[in-house]
Amino acid sequence: MDRIIRAYSRLIESNLDRPELVKSLIRFGLEVGKVWVDHFNRNGIPPSLRYLNSICFQFILEPLRHPENSGFVNLLAPAEILHSMDIYPMFIEAYSSFVSGFYCEDIFIDRAESRGLSGTLCSYHKTFLGSLEYSVLPRLKFAVTSSILCDGNSNTFKYISKSYKIPYYIVDVPYEYSEEAVRYVTSQLREMISMIESATGRRFDIDRLREVIRTENETRGYQRLCIERLKDHSMPNTLTFEMYKLFVTHPEMGRKETLEFFKLLSEDVLKYPDGGYRIFWVHILPYYLYPVQKHLNFNDEFKLIGSDLNFDYLEDLDEKRPLEAIARKLILNVNNGDFRRKIENIKRLVTDLRIDGVIHFCQWGCRQSFGGVMLLKRELEKLNIPFLIIDGDGVDRRNSPEGQINTRLSAFLEMLTGRGKR
Repeated sequence: MDRIIRAYSRLIESNLDRPELVKSLIRFGLEVGKVWVDHFNRNGIPPSLRYLNSICFQFILEPLRHPENSGFVNLLAPAEILHSMDIYPMFIEAYSSFVSGFYCEDIFIDRAESRGLSGTLCSYHKTFLGSLEYSVLPRLKFAVTSSILCDGNSNTFKYISKSYKIPYYIVDVPYEYSEEAVRYVTSQLREMISMIESATGRRFDIDRLREVIRTENETRGYQRLCIERLKDHSMPNTLTFEMYKLFVTHPEMGRKETLEFFKLLSEDVLKYPDGGYRIFWVHILPYYLYPVQKHLNFNDEFKLIGSDLNFDYLEDLDEKRPLEAIARKLILNVNNGDFRRKIENIKRLVTDLRIDGVIHFCQWGCRQSFGGVMLLKRELEKLNIPFLIIDGDGVDRRNSPEGQINTRLSAFLEMLTGRGKR
């Protein structure tokens, strides 16, 4: 399979002067991937994760199939509003990950840098913008992002808007929670809705948004149930599946497919008794790194229990006042504001889930991941939780020293076995 994908990558690279063909090749490759995960790649994979595999291909394909009814979003955009208007979100970080899965990320990153984009910009953004520069991305109707977590979002989405001549909106989220801050963000959401209505010709319906919020709240209930059950169970997992959960915990939250996934997951967790050393991941998951795959993918000795980005907001939303509820959700996200929010959330999770060791991945170009890592290390030391820092890149293979990562990860896991279970 790897050889087939690499041959497909060469086919894409050799036709970059024909953007419409490359656009079709990328979509065709994803369509084939969807068929593969639906009908063939099933051995030993729990039903919930097979379903997750399928719907994530569906989610990335929807805006490619229907660009006339889609918009660009990032991880922390208020996508519930799009779902209420039956608009498909293109999750740009996920698009870059799928491109990396085609072994094409270096081509698009080099293109972005050749056009003047900084070499220190996040590689997820460079891969996406390089695809845009090669004109292999469809022209969607609009772009929406927020100021949370990533300081590159605003410039990236302005770049998308300027290049494709489409409207964009950046939701400015205050660091501190207050009723005034909720009113401020709510007023922006209303402006954003007006922009989307103008761009798409679709009308916003507050009752339809309430339906989406009800689905989200039901989903959150199952998500919290999964966390509760993970305290005494540890089901199989991989870096890729944990990364795919970013779809369902963020831009696709509020959809029926997401609800179905968490229902299935809550049932699957109970099938697997606790066992092995429980590992918790912080920040982006470098799904392609073989040393990490070798130690954590479907490993009975070292179990990947979860990653912090998938647990950054777990509360129900007030369906009676849905726009205000979304505003509160944005402001109170643990990745917004002081880094201590994130630290306290991780401390709660590693304690509740009886985690044996924490791995923090410092993603190339992500100032947030580098800036707070020593603060987190100090707090976990107080809890006597072993902590490993890995430097690398979630997308660009050229920035991840596999040999060094393998040595450090092997030593860390050996140290865990020497300590014994918590």
